[in-house]
Amino acid sequence: MFSFPGVLVDAAYHVVSGLTGIFTPVLGGLAAVAAIIAFTMAVRLLLVPLSLRALRGQLIQARLAPQLQALRQRYGRQPERLQREMSALYKREGTSLFAGFTPLLLQWPFLSVMYLLFRSPQVGGTPNTLLSHDLFGVPLGMHWLSGAGPGSLQGVVFLGAFALLAGLCWLSARLARLMAPQASEPQASKAQGRNAQASNVRGAGTPAAPGGTGGSGLLIRALPYLTVVIAAFAPLAAGIYLVTSLAWSLAERRLYWRSARTAGAGRPARRR
Repeated sequence: MFSFPGVLVDAAYHVVSGLTGIFTPVLGGLAAVAAIIAFTMAVRLLLVPLSLRALRGQLIQARLAPQLQALRQRYGRQPERLQREMSALYKREGTSLFAGFTPLLLQWPFLSVMYLLFRSPQVGGTPNTLLSHDLFGVPLGMHWLSGAGPGSLQGVVFLGAFALLAGLCWLSARLARLMAPQASEPQASKAQGRNAQASNVRGAGTPAAPGGTGGSGLLIRALPYLTVVIAAFAPLAAGIYLVTSLAWSLAERRLYWRSARTAGAGRPARRR
């Protein structure tokens, strides 16, 4: 029976196997790991146009944050009007609320293919030879805690991968905070004063800030680390894919942010 995921897994198997054969004379036992990294980089290279579009959308959204907050304060009690005003603002700026999610959503099929590839004993009716490869003695198709335990060599390799992912997630979150323009303290104080005054007049609190407070803020800060949780339930090969993809995203965002800052610094200041 025809299976579309099966076709994708079969295609990925031929690509990764071919790359493994090319790298073997040079890298030996690490050839399959290098092949997975090369495969991941090829996928991210194909997605560069969408990634750049998403990064542009994220910068626009960060720049629009004060205007969006003003709309929430003004139309907080009129959800339909608020939605129309926000949509109109995004449309004028050539972006949307979900502009930054497209590359993330497109990553899931490739991650699923990598997961299935290293969980399938056979691919296309033939034995999956990629399962015979390992990283420092840990099979690429093995899950965390599916063998000798966290104190073994296998556990150390997985914990190293988790540490890399967590570090990349932290750097990504830090870069996201740097990319978001922050209002000056006087402006923030004035805004808080207006919010408090409006709250006293209306007898109700104003909408929360975009970053969220309390439980919602904690959830937003913890969300990037979901990648580590996913890696804990995926084969080691999928963890390698996630590390490579997240490192690519971090470098991509860093370079885009620097180029945007350079372009902004080179523009003449507007006369008031």
